[in-house]
Amino acid sequence: MTHILTVDDSQSIQTMINFVLLNQGYEVSTANSGEEALQLARDSKFDMVITDINMPDMDGYELTEKLRALENLQHVPVIALTTENDNTSKLKGKRAGLTGWLVKPLQPEKLCQIVKHFTR
Repeated sequence: MTHILTVDDSQSIQTMINFVLLNQGYEVSTANSGEEALQLARDSKFDMVITDINMPDMDGYELTEKLRALENLQHVPVIALTTENDNTSKLKGKRAGLTGWLVKPLQPEKLCQIVKHFTR
């Protein structure tokens, strides 16, 4: 079963993402911060990570860089789900190691397409 880590400091966004993914049959683990996500990433195997960019303490760029430093996540897709949509942010994300970019508000169909594409 495909195991996805979702990272967002907004409980309502987490609830929506998890609802969509669980209904598609994915196994989902959630983190409310970058630090929590790193701990989970060290302790579990994930097939994909979906992260917010704008979070307190550690943003999604820094989280992605730290995830990429972990041997078990070097080649795992990391997707940003964020309100940011400018080219500068996307370039910064690409440099950090992001695989893809989804713009909020959450569009369940688009999220499912991206997950299916990267977890085949």
